[in-house]
Amino acid sequence: MQIILLDKVLNLGNLGEVVKVKDGYARNFLIPSGRARRATASAKQEFEAKRAELEKAAAAKLEQSQALGEKLSGTTIKLTQKAGVDGRLFGSVTNADIAEELSKQGYKVVKAQVRMPNGPIKLVGDSAVNVALHTDVVVEIKVSVYGETA
Repeated sequence: MQIILLDKVLNLGNLGEVVKVKDGYARNFLIPSGRARRATASAKQEFEAKRAELEKAAAAKLEQSQALGEKLSGTTIKLTQKAGVDGRLFGSVTNADIAEELSKQGYKVVKAQVRMPNGPIKLVGDSAVNVALHTDVVVEIKVSVYGETA
């Protein structure tokens, strides 16, 4: 299916590009999330009329993400979980836990933005976690997990 991208999509293209993707990806993800539109002749004309407005909105969104990224960069989060004597956690620290803690500290982050390269944290100690605020803005934060004996 041919679509027009209304936003920058990682590994696909930038704003305004007409790309061919699988039907399911377009129908189930890109179009409902407002990141793309079917590339018909009328949609292309409508997009060209709104192009400047969409580029301005995308630039503002990027600028806002960069500002938040500068504040968030180098942040350390401290979490306490129940752990055994050997330092292994009963359960794990997930991206939802990290996003919740960041929200408590005043940063607007949703769990989908928290990227954990090694999966959930299952040991006491420090770990590096990436927060993708925008497709172009990825910030690394440190998560310190402390053990709490039962």
